[in-house]
Amino acid sequence: MQVLERYQSQVIGVFRIVVGFLFATHGAASLFGVLGSKQAEAFVWPSWWAAVIQMVGGALVAIGFGTRYAALLCSGSMAFAYFTVHQVDALLPVQNGGEKAALFCFAFLLIAFLGNGAWALERGTAATQRQTAAVATE
Repeated sequence: MQVLERYQSQVIGVFRIVVGFLFATHGAASLFGVLGSKQAEAFVWPSWWAAVIQMVGGALVAIGFGTRYAALLCSGSMAFAYFTVHQVDALLPVQNGGEKAALFCFAFLLIAFLGNGAWALERGTAATQRQTAAVATE
């Protein structure tokens, strides 16, 4: 088990990057009507706003900046989507087509609690701030 724990930060980082990227592309497809998706009408609730959250929130999570807050917002938006769009049709995700919403919801909730992992932009800025503070106190 120590072998698995040794790479925990890297695996969390890869998970964060992949989930964020997939979510951002999902939002971009809806915002711009690309990749086989229908374009969401500008400023229409909730489709356009959901697409903005998906694209911006997913990108922030992928690069690792404001990750916990962005992931929590993304998780909440998918919970909202599941309960307002999918669950009205049937109880279980396999019946109502809500598997992606449920998976994204819990993936982002996990990221919000676990944090960035490796290769996050936020890690670099925090390290830079610590170095700057250390130099200022000398």
